[in-house]
Amino acid sequence: MDQEQNVQKPQTIIVKSTKNVGLAAGLALFFGPLGMCYSTLKGALVMFIVNVVVGFLTLGMGCLLTLPICAIWAYIAAKKYNEELLAGAA
Repeated sequence: MDQEQNVQKPQTIIVKSTKNVGLAAGLALFFGPLGMCYSTLKGALVMFIVNVVVGFLTLGMGCLLTLPICAIWAYIAAKKYNEELLAGAA
């Protein structure tokens, strides 16, 4: 019985690195959905489709509105990725 109490949990080693939230936002701000690929591939695909539709309907002027949205989304996605990665370590 004494040995059962001294059993320790196995050590967890994380080999993934965190994502830089500033870099994620900057890439998305300057490169749009292509820059979002650093932080979220699904979000990049969604925003690519949105940019094509908005760009077509507004002759490209609507992309001035969608680029900041891309940057905000990329920032949130990178931050969420880091939080989930570090929560798994605890």
